[in-house]
Amino acid sequence: MILILPSPALFSRLLVGMVKMIISDLTFRALNLPDFRVEVSQAAADLKQFCLQNAQHDPLLTGVSSSTNPFRPQKVCSFL
Repeated sequence: MILILPSPALFSRLLVGMVKMIISDLTFRALNLPDFRVEVSQAAADLKQFCLQNAQHDPLLTGVSSSTNPFRPQKVCSFL
């Protein structure tokens, strides 16, 4: 079986064409996506509200009972 490769000039033109198509596609997507940007003050207010609403479920603020804490030191049993 003989594999025929394109000449370097043809390969270069094909590669440039592919890159141009990719750039065109990415530009189209960037221009047509909805704008999800939010002002910093609004993002900070939303974050503060979320933190205050979920504070009662945060184990760093409320603590963890020793019976349900999976990271508590294990009790050692010794029969000596």
